[in-house]
Amino acid sequence: MFLAKVSYRSQQFFGGFSVRIQPEEHSLVSSYLTPEGQSLFYTMTRRDQRHSLDILVDLRGSGFNDTALLTAALLHDVGKGNVRMWHRALYVLLQATSPKLTARLAHSEGDGWRSALARLLDHAERSATLATAVGASEEAVEMIRRHHERESEEASPLWSLQKADERC
Repeated sequence: MFLAKVSYRSQQFFGGFSVRIQPEEHSLVSSYLTPEGQSLFYTMTRRDQRHSLDILVDLRGSGFNDTALLTAALLHDVGKGNVRMWHRALYVLLQATSPKLTARLAHSEGDGWRSALARLLDHAERSATLATAVGASEEAVEMIRRHHERESEEASPLWSLQKADERC
């Protein structure tokens, strides 16, 4: 399990340097998000846009077509903001070794590395707040808010989002 997680994180890290979004994928975004939601989606880093699109494609490929679920797929990480690759690496290492230390170091004020840690730590709630502001449905917002909880009912839309997030 540990080696699989290391391998997954390594692929995420190195894959983040060569992210591409195809023109036809922009139409996918516009088919599930309002113009305000699209603007919010495009505030994410290219790496987070790619990740969200990968989840959307994964869910659609598994036969899901629920608008709330697919909206949540696109906006679930928007609260991270503009975090650099080294912020993500630091966050993953700190969370793996000492979540309490991560929480102590995270500071929401300012725009430095401590603020990046705070955004990564609280991104689910931040994403939900931003999705609400652009008119996402209550169901989509709730899935966004809870996408890191591990108490979801198996085969629920939230569970499906979580599994796709783990795969992508």
